[in-house]
Amino acid sequence: MDKLPVDRSEAERLTLGTDELTVLASTRGTGGGIFAVELRMPPGGGPPVLHRHAPDEVYRVLEGELTFYVGDGDDGAVRRVVAGPGDVVPLPGNTPHTIRNETDADAVAFGVHSPGEVMEGFARAAAALAAGGEPVMEDVLEVAQRHGIELLGPY
Repeated sequence: MDKLPVDRSEAERLTLGTDELTVLASTRGTGGGIFAVELRMPPGGGPPVLHRHAPDEVYRVLEGELTFYVGDGDDGAVRRVVAGPGDVVPLPGNTPHTIRNETDADAVAFGVHSPGEVMEGFARAAAALAAGGEPVMEDVLEVAQRHGIELLGPY
């Protein structure tokens, strides 16, 4: 188990595009059960396309405002959900979704992924890929597929 309580000033940080994840609980420290992060997203940030994966997610917005796009069932409809400080947004596994910051101020949320291996593996691989500069979409698709994440496009 990781050291408790978590010292945010010493926590690992991963950069995904313009977004920053502060790792609060790793799968190593939770026996694979969860990957918990503080997500800091600047204006215009967030994954560019709808995606889906097996793990469940839940977010609690701490600062600012995040917009969640969530697929609703088999008809292909996508619902737009705006969440502000204190709001909680649960996303069951395999639900098409994405998160964006459509405001002009940073947004911060606490997020938990369970089980955590898929999202932690993807976050680490995507951060490593981005460390080499702006990745090409073919490489992003390969990293996502390798970690069990289906990007739904358009790219």
